[in-house]
Amino acid sequence: MRKAKKRVKNRRVQFRSKFEKDTALSLKREGVNFEYETLKISYTKLATYTPDFIFPNGVIIEAKGFFKPSDRTKHILIAEQTNYDIRFLFQNAYNRLTKNSNTTYAKWCDRHGFMWCHKRIPTEWTTMTQDS
Repeated sequence: MRKAKKRVKNRRVQFRSKFEKDTALSLKREGVNFEYETLKISYTKLATYTPDFIFPNGVIIEAKGFFKPSDRTKHILIAEQTNYDIRFLFQNAYNRLTKNSNTTYAKWCDRHGFMWCHKRIPTEWTTMTQDS
C-alpha cells in the first residue's frame, strides 16, 4: 500500500517536496521575489478517441471492464469539447472507482451527466432515431 506524500512545511507555506522547500529558501536568501503555487493554468489535451461501438442513430457506446482514471478524465474532456452522445456499458456498473471510494462507476456517470448501463445495452439505445 502506498503512503500519501507528506507536504513539507516552511512557516505558513506548505511545499510539495524538500527540493521545492530548498529552492524557496535559496531564492529568499538571494532576495528574489516569488510566489509559490498561486497560479492555476487551464489547458486542453490534444488527442484522439476511437469509440468502441457507433450506432446509425449517432449513439456511441464505450464498453468498460475497468474504468481507469485517465479514461474518466478523457471522457470529461470529450464531453466538454464535443457534442457526441457517448454512453457507457459497464461489465459491472457497481464497481467502485477505487477500493477506498464510495463512488461507483454508475455514480460517476450520474455525477458527470453520462448515460450508462450494466452488462447489456438497452434496446432503445440501438433503435432510437437521431431526433429522439
